This record gives sequence, structure tokens and C-alpha cells, in this order.
Amino acid sequence: MEHMIHPFSELFEQLGLDASHQGIEHFLQQHKLPDEIELVNAPFWSPAQAAFLKEGLQQDSDWAEVIDQLNVSLR
Repeated sequence: MEHMIHPFSELFEQLGLDASHQGIEHFLQQHKLPDEIELVNAPFWSPAQAAFLKEGLQQDSDWAEVIDQLNVSLR
């Protein structure tokens, strides 16, 4: 199965966040994660957002690559 590639902004839309360039930059500046906290356990996610991220990673969905990108961007 070939995975669809989602743009970073589309992940932000899926999470219900501001997907504009400025909105993404602001989010990344305001939310930093130490290495010992997993992305899905970050305190700033709602339960629904955390579930979406966790499911995307566990199922290696077409969102997994961009979720990994988000994880790196928050470090």
C-alpha cells in the first residue's frame, strides 16, 4: 500500500489548530518538549488530539511521517 503524503499544515488542520504559516510557527515556538516526554503524552494536547497522534503512529498510517516531523519540530 502506498502512503499518502500530508503537508505539515494539513496535520495542524486535522488537529484543529491554526494551519497558517504564522500559526504553525507560533505553536512550535510556544510548545517545546523535553526528550523524556513522548509526543502523544504532551500536556498541551486534548484527549482527541493525543488519540489521533497515537493512532497515527501505532497504525503507521499515512499521517505517521508528518506526525514524526511534528515530533522533531517540537524538540
